[in-house]
Amino acid sequence: MRVTARKLHGKALSSMRTAMTAFNSPHDDGRATVVLLHLQHSFEMLLKAALYQRGAKVFDKKTGRSISFDAAINQARQLAGLKVTEDEAGTLRAVDALRDDEQHWFNDVSEGLLYLHARAAVTLFDELLYRAFKQRLADHLPNRVLPVSTEAPQDLLTLVDSEYANIAELLKPGRRARGEARAKIRTLLALEAHVAEDTKVSDSDVDRVENGIKAGKSRQQVFPKLTPLAADISGEGLTVKVKIVKHADALPVRLVREGEDDAEMDAAAVREVDLQKKYHWPARDLAEKLRISAPRAAALREHLGIDDDPQCVHVFEFGSQKHSRYSDNALARMRDAVSSQNMDAIWESHGAGRRTKPRPPCTQSQCARTQRQEVS
Repeated sequence: MRVTARKLHGKALSSMRTAMTAFNSPHDDGRATVVLLHLQHSFEMLLKAALYQRGAKVFDKKTGRSISFDAAINQARQLAGLKVTEDEAGTLRAVDALRDDEQHWFNDVSEGLLYLHARAAVTLFDELLYRAFKQRLADHLPNRVLPVSTEAPQDLLTLVDSEYANIAELLKPGRRARGEARAKIRTLLALEAHVAEDTKVSDSDVDRVENGIKAGKSRQQVFPKLTPLAADISGEGLTVKVKIVKHADALPVRLVREGEDDAEMDAAAVREVDLQKKYHWPARDLAEKLRISAPRAAALREHLGIDDDPQCVHVFEFGSQKHSRYSDNALARMRDAVSSQNMDAIWESHGAGRRTKPRPPCTQSQCARTQRQEVS
């Protein structure tokens, strides 16, 4: 293992052990905070260790700092030998979203939801550790460790529905428990990271959900994006494994842009305002990443319909200038096509020669200038 990768690998294991120790602590004061902070850190270090070991870029050229957790997840989804799946990426994003509120503000994570995500995190960490370094988490734990929980893992939606009913009860007139209810709302909004990239929870999101619950809307109406989620639980005792998965019939995610009228929004909408974070690939960088020429990359984009897919491209407007930027979805689709399709045939069908429009006839002044140049 390379020296830097070994350092990151060691930090990942250290944070995972700290999270496990905190989860099994008999003291509740600050327990959830420690668990979430160290679970997120353990995954960030593990992903960066795997990326560095395989020679991937883990530093941002613009800032000179190591890449963000989101960027590490996106790279890990494309990395041969690691290939983080969409369900696994959702678990990583959800742990990060729960940690974000816990670190920068506060939320209220029930014991059932904390256990389910902690158990899913341990399962995923073990699998990623094996894919990246052919090691098992048990190899790095002493034999005396005794995983104990007084609760058996429950289905995710059962826990969500229980929390939703609890929030509705807290928001009833006369309860004076609005602060506690809003903390629980933040937790449920953070869980939407399982199905929605770049989920960021704001006060306006919490307001919208609170109003929906007070209006008597069902959980399915207020949190439709959570409906496809389920906990895949296997084994028992020491061998229990938890994976949070999304059913194939998942509902499409609605993205809400800054400035839209809140009155027209579903109570469950989660804002996505940092579009430059999601659409960060210029066309030339896509070509360089795929190791093909810019014209061939353009032909491939046309062949795949990349420039017509809002999940792949966004056009940023700066005054009179327009710049197209592409997402990791675009990169993934193009990379798959490069490895599985005939690029020469794509070039023949969509190459520059095929797409070149006939030049419009020149004006009288342009023609005269051309004739003078030819005479001279």
